[in-house]
Amino acid sequence: MPLWDHPCLVKFVTPSVRIVQEFSAIENEAKRWSLLADAANSPMHQFAWMKACSSVFAKDGKLHLIVVGANQPSAVGPLVMRGNRLYRLECLGVDALYEPTDFPHSDLASLQHLIQTLVELRRPLLLKRVLADSPVLEALRTAFHNRGILVTRPSAGYPWIELDPSWIDPETKLSTSWRSSLRRGRRKAEEIGPVRFEVMAPKPPELPAMLAEMFRVEAANWKGKNGSALLNDSHRRQFYEQYAVTACEKGILRISFMTIGERIVATQLAAESRAGFWLLKVGYDEMYAKCSPGNLLLVETLKYAVQRGLKSYEFLGSSAPWTEVWTRQIRPCVAVAAYPNNCRGGAAFLCDAVKFGWERLGRKLFS
Repeated sequence: MPLWDHPCLVKFVTPSVRIVQEFSAIENEAKRWSLLADAANSPMHQFAWMKACSSVFAKDGKLHLIVVGANQPSAVGPLVMRGNRLYRLECLGVDALYEPTDFPHSDLASLQHLIQTLVELRRPLLLKRVLADSPVLEALRTAFHNRGILVTRPSAGYPWIELDPSWIDPETKLSTSWRSSLRRGRRKAEEIGPVRFEVMAPKPPELPAMLAEMFRVEAANWKGKNGSALLNDSHRRQFYEQYAVTACEKGILRISFMTIGERIVATQLAAESRAGFWLLKVGYDEMYAKCSPGNLLLVETLKYAVQRGLKSYEFLGSSAPWTEVWTRQIRPCVAVAAYPNNCRGGAAFLCDAVKFGWERLGRKLFS
């Protein structure tokens, strides 16, 4: 009996809908999914991301991976049931990584089928960060009509750049003062030693050493001091290590370095897919802060993206002063909480309302 057909691992709701309930079943299950093709989706909707999430965050709750499609899936809902009395369904990995999420689907009818299955589970639902223009939102509103309460609130969007040939010279997009600052930083770097930039698609044997250097540089500043660097967070570091291994095998991983002399002073971890350059992690060595290494490396990866014919540069994370130097474009996101018309939904709603107060419910629940 194939692993994905084992009765303890997969629950069949209908012949065309199943719920994968064990993390150990995901890899064999996902081998059949062209829906999670590397070139067609954002990193968060690919097998590499789901595999790393399922491996590292398995203790976060009980898996409820809803799959629509008898053989080749046409919609996937990567959910976990969190281990508390309310048994709330949430998207896999979002609580730890807080990157935008969605339900990958090949057509609207399949998405609606998935949402209807989700509603029929009669569980409270929390989606902390969904793109505001996602068809998932309208499908949820329709499915929950007269079936419960749906609360939506703005969530942190993320910055992005729509690329065109003019971005081959990124400095021209900056103010005069920022262009001067970058030129000054480049001169200071060259006074220390030869400057080199690399954007690499590493091979598997090269990956461990590159990741170790990336983690070192990412921690060589305020992130290392306040404990938010990946070197200080074994849980998230394991995720990015495992994600990088699979993304490297798929050929979508990009690791970038800026080197002064023999010293790597800035780094980026990114993925290249869906005609976009997806920036996952950045870091710089604060000993070289006067050289503006992070922005100088960003200039080079912007050039790289344009030369590759990519259409967007996705910063992910959330807007910050350093991203606002480059763009004010934001992909807006919303958070969604759904409370079904049953005792469990009512208890979840009352619990949230009492804990946070109705007026603060959206802001606190989704933070």
